[in-house]
Amino acid sequence: MPIDYSQKIPNNVNLSNDRTLQRALEHWQPHFLDWWREMGPHDFASADVYLRTATGVDAQGWASYGAVKMPDYRWGIFLADAIPERDIGFGDRFGEPVWQQVPGEFRSQFRRLIVTQGDTEPASVEQQHLLGHTCPSLYDLRNLFQVNVEEGRHLWAMVYLLHAHFGRDGREEAEELLARHSGDADKPRILGTFNEPISDWLSFYCFTYFTDRDGKFQLKSLAESSFDPLARTCRFMLTEEAHHMFVGETGIGRVVRRTLEVMKELGTDEVQALRGQGVVDLPLLQRYLNFWFSSSLDLFGSEVSSNAASSFANGIKGRPDETTQYQEHVCADATYELQTPDGKGGLQTEKVGLRNVMNEVLRVTYVRDCEIGLKRWNMQMQKAGHDFRLKLPSTRFRRSIGAWTNVPTDPEGRIIAREEYERRLPEWLPSPADRTYVTSLMQRVTTPGKMAGWIAPPDRGINNLALDYEYVRLS
Repeated sequence: MPIDYSQKIPNNVNLSNDRTLQRALEHWQPHFLDWWREMGPHDFASADVYLRTATGVDAQGWASYGAVKMPDYRWGIFLADAIPERDIGFGDRFGEPVWQQVPGEFRSQFRRLIVTQGDTEPASVEQQHLLGHTCPSLYDLRNLFQVNVEEGRHLWAMVYLLHAHFGRDGREEAEELLARHSGDADKPRILGTFNEPISDWLSFYCFTYFTDRDGKFQLKSLAESSFDPLARTCRFMLTEEAHHMFVGETGIGRVVRRTLEVMKELGTDEVQALRGQGVVDLPLLQRYLNFWFSSSLDLFGSEVSSNAASSFANGIKGRPDETTQYQEHVCADATYELQTPDGKGGLQTEKVGLRNVMNEVLRVTYVRDCEIGLKRWNMQMQKAGHDFRLKLPSTRFRRSIGAWTNVPTDPEGRIIAREEYERRLPEWLPSPADRTYVTSLMQRVTTPGKMAGWIAPPDRGINNLALDYEYVRLS
């Protein structure tokens, strides 16, 4: 169904045919705009930004590009086209028709999942709302704002589901999504990673690479849901989410490339020499990767989870690409071998029902996907003749949720003494001095085509435009 931009709220769900729902969402809309003006990139409200806007939900030609002031962006409600005669693809109801309404017995589970997903969307906008003041280029500034407006639209996607399918409870939850704020001492965001400050662009690239990638896998799991409106919502969100991870992967790749250029000019990889030239030394980059990767791992939840088992059994949340990547979709009797700490400084192997470790199955798939970017960045180092390689820390390192919570390990996953762990953390995570140095690099560059000295230019511009195009016109 085409997107109707003649409505106050653009949509492709025939919103005008449900006046009660339309009025409820139009009542929420000014609250959203107030939140955007207060908590979004409000200092750039008058800038003309070269943004893409969804014009359809098919894979080809789904967006148009043009200069837009962000407060005028047309946030709307877009669902992917329905798959005819779609059946439930996993769990105890495998093969039955999908649901167009939420079954009453699963109402609380669905609401919790939708609220948690919805809470991450405005959280990231809040985390990033001051980054524009230190942008390394207009190209990057535009990409930041594209990510921001699309996170806003993803909030609309979840709010629509809450309003349309959860009645008064859903409307109240939608209001709460605007009342919580990232890092707020009294009303923080639900998930810890979304309360971490993002005060520099190196953190932003790591966040969009690692944390938005978690979002990808959560959305892919929900896109398998038996609740068809949720599945269709998430399928289209994935189309937009791909750009966010592109920003992260290419951003880190450009940081690596610029550092390698300076290493070649200086003929050294000595940290202080590189910092004297104002670039990000590779060991420092590794510490940032360690921080954001380990933070993002906790977003998948505990390794063993009865909630995950229930969600899979009841057809609420599946595995990414459930229908194409797996042969067995019920998993009632399948098992999974899981290594956990034995409480004595060693390891034990447990055999656990597969349904109970669906969080871990998702996490393992996520880690494999994260490795792809590291291979590309490491290839740059190999081609430049350097032995240094970036790597992901163990999934046991610095965990706050699950079997490895507060178990002191090194980045290789070896259990070590608590004293050694505390003493060596500055080797593995960004220190205050590291963060101070990175902050010193964050000097705003707004001349079209120019880049900050710590990052290389991208390979190409946006939508076939030149790199020196004025992607953001600042007033």
